[in-house]
Amino acid sequence: MHGGHAPGPMRAAAFAGDWYPREAAALAAEVDRSLELVDLPFAQIAALISPHAGLMYAGGVAGRGYACVAEARRRGARFDVGVLVGPSHSIPFSGVAVFPHGSFDTPFGALPVDADLATRLMRASASIHADPAAHALEHSLEMQLPFLARVLPDVPIVPLLIGRQTRATADALAAAIASSLDGRRALLVASSDLSHFHDRRTATELDAVVLGHLDQFDPDGLQASLERFPHHACGGGPMVAVMRAARALGATDARVLQYADSGDVSGDVNRVVGYVSAVMGRET
Repeated sequence: MHGGHAPGPMRAAAFAGDWYPREAAALAAEVDRSLELVDLPFAQIAALISPHAGLMYAGGVAGRGYACVAEARRRGARFDVGVLVGPSHSIPFSGVAVFPHGSFDTPFGALPVDADLATRLMRASASIHADPAAHALEHSLEMQLPFLARVLPDVPIVPLLIGRQTRATADALAAAIASSLDGRRALLVASSDLSHFHDRRTATELDAVVLGHLDQFDPDGLQASLERFPHHACGGGPMVAVMRAARALGATDARVLQYADSGDVSGDVNRVVGYVSAVMGRET
C-alpha cells in the first residue's frame, strides 16, 4: 500500500463505494480475484488496453492485463511510472488534460503524480495542458487505480485525459510520451470500453473490428476505423495514442487477452457494453 501522497492537491476517489468497494480489504479481495494469469504473452510488458466500467462488470477483464504486469514484475521487470490515458466522458475540451502534480487517492492509499514527467509532457506538446478540474469526476482513469495500486503500489502515475478525440491529438500525445520518458520504464495504460448499448450480436460484430486492430498491433487501421465509426469505442483516441507510443518505445507485438460484455453479469443481452483487455510488449 502507498502510505502518503505527493505535495499538492489530492484528487479524491470519486467512485469508491459505488463502482468499487471503499474499504481496502474488500477491494483487495475483489481485485485479487480478478488477477488470474493465463500466460505471460511477452517477456517485456509495455502497455495495456483496459476497460473502465464498474468492477462488478469489467473487473475480471481488466484483471487479465494487470495480472500480466504483476507477473512481469515478479520476474524482475522494472516499471518506473504509469502513464494513464483515458477519454473525458463529461467535459468537452481540445487536446489533453494532465493532472500536473499532487496525488490520486485510492482505498489502498494515495498514488503520487510524477510532476517531472507531467511537466516534460506539457513542454513536448502544446496539445497537453494542466487541467486538474477535468479529472475531478472522470471515471476512466479512476477505474484503473485499484489495479495499479495493488500491483504497482510504489510507482507514480501521470494521469492524462483526451477531450475531443482527433487524429492530431492522438498523434501529438503519442509523440510526446515517446520523447519525454528519458530512459524510464513506463507502463502505458489506455482506458476504453468498446461499443455501447447494442444487442449482443451487433456489439460482437462491431467490437471484432477493434479487437482485430489490437491483435494486429495496427494503430493506423484502428484510427481509420474510428474515423468511419466513431462509436466503436469510447476511448479510441487513448487506444491509438498508447499503441503508437508503445511501438515508438520498442513494443513489437500485441495480444487481446479477453473480450466480454456487460450481459455476462447483468443477464441483459439486448443492451450491452463491450470490454477488452489487451497487452503490448516484446519478447526480449
